[in-house]
Amino acid sequence: MAKNSWDKYRITTGTLVVLSGPSGVGKDSILDRLEEIYPAARRCVTATTRRRRSGEAEGIDYFFLDKREFEEGIAKGGFLEYANVHGNLYGTPKEYVLEQLREGIDVILKIDVQGAENICRQIPGTVTVFVVPPSEEELLRRLTMRKTETEDEIRVRFENAKKEFAKMHLYDYIIENDTVEDAAERLKAVLVSLRCKNGKKSK
Repeated sequence: MAKNSWDKYRITTGTLVVLSGPSGVGKDSILDRLEEIYPAARRCVTATTRRRRSGEAEGIDYFFLDKREFEEGIAKGGFLEYANVHGNLYGTPKEYVLEQLREGIDVILKIDVQGAENICRQIPGTVTVFVVPPSEEELLRRLTMRKTETEDEIRVRFENAKKEFAKMHLYDYIIENDTVEDAAERLKAVLVSLRCKNGKKSK
């Protein structure tokens, strides 16, 4: 029997992994670290109408659109999902995701709870991961320390976090972000497990 003759039986489509968690829990930091230790997975770039923060780059952190451009995308069916979050529009570009999945790439989509529910309805087999802080007090500290929102915005995000915690039992995996290093290793373990389970080729 030729070496790797079983390749034709392997599943070659990628898995979509939804990563959720309250604002300030450290999702971006976890994904930044994951890219360093596990390049086989790719972060999905989403579109948003919120203002660009210092250091963010177009097409890397987000696709930054104005409201008119975003609404045109909605009208054309260009988003797998979209939602108004904290007064800004966020959406997942449909073809961007589907093309990578067809190529066998595992795509990680950072998204809020309501968006996760929409994605799971549209793409069967989506795996969901919820990130939690060590405590609510620590979450509030992190929101305050990053200095990217006003006091009122922090208050809104903290109250929204409590609502999100109430739905985390719906997720396949829960990862605590006590330290970014440990949380990224836990997420990597989930992804490796999925590749072994589905017999997919590493990129």
